[in-house]
Amino acid sequence: MARRRKGDTPEAHGLDLKRLPSHVAIIMDGNGRWARRRGLPRVAGHAAARTAVRDVVKAASDLGLSDLTLYTFSMENWERPRREVSALMHLLDQTLAEQLAEMDEGNVHLRALGRLDRLPKYARSRLDRSIERLSQNDGLNLNLAISYGGRAEIVDAVRAVAERVERGELKPSRIDGEMFRSFFYLPDLSDPDLLIRTSGELRISNFLLWQIAYSEIYVTDVLWPDFRRKHLYEAIGVYQRRDRRFGRLREPGRGRR
Repeated sequence: MARRRKGDTPEAHGLDLKRLPSHVAIIMDGNGRWARRRGLPRVAGHAAARTAVRDVVKAASDLGLSDLTLYTFSMENWERPRREVSALMHLLDQTLAEQLAEMDEGNVHLRALGRLDRLPKYARSRLDRSIERLSQNDGLNLNLAISYGGRAEIVDAVRAVAERVERGELKPSRIDGEMFRSFFYLPDLSDPDLLIRTSGELRISNFLLWQIAYSEIYVTDVLWPDFRRKHLYEAIGVYQRRDRRFGRLREPGRGRR
């Protein structure tokens, strides 16, 4: 792993370690542009992105965050050229193989959310074995959104609820937000406090549509392969300067912290 620079610490970025977000979610965008600017094939950008993943996972673990959710492969990504999809699946397999021991040493607990049945057998097998290997760890929850779409998650939840109603196991009057959430891919996954999007694009790309209702959104022009822990610290610094009210009015006499 690359040596950490002196300024790449939470303290150097003025972070209040007592007010960190519990859950950070990241839309990792810009791999293709990173490669194109260097005259490289798109897959080279995806390969370079592994360094960013490794550094950010380590930083999130060092900070003591509860959850880090990475938008790894979307439902829409299946529509990309077959060669690129195949390369992405092999990179997933390779990355898990290469970084599993380090994640285990770092007490990382791995989970996945999405329509995982669409993954090729070798990638699904690697993912399942990695999840099992890290299942007893109680540190950072690393949640990989793979073959994931926010709309698909909601549709799948609606279908599961409808099936229970049809079987007479659930009365419609009992359905509320909390119960509906219990049918999500990871029902116990908390809402992200902070959603980061790299590459400067101003859209959420069908990611955690239900869960980000009140997430703070931070967009950076940094392309994902160039994203490092210092950029994570910068995003958290901006988050800490915001006033989160969740639709409520600020309490009288209370200003920004």
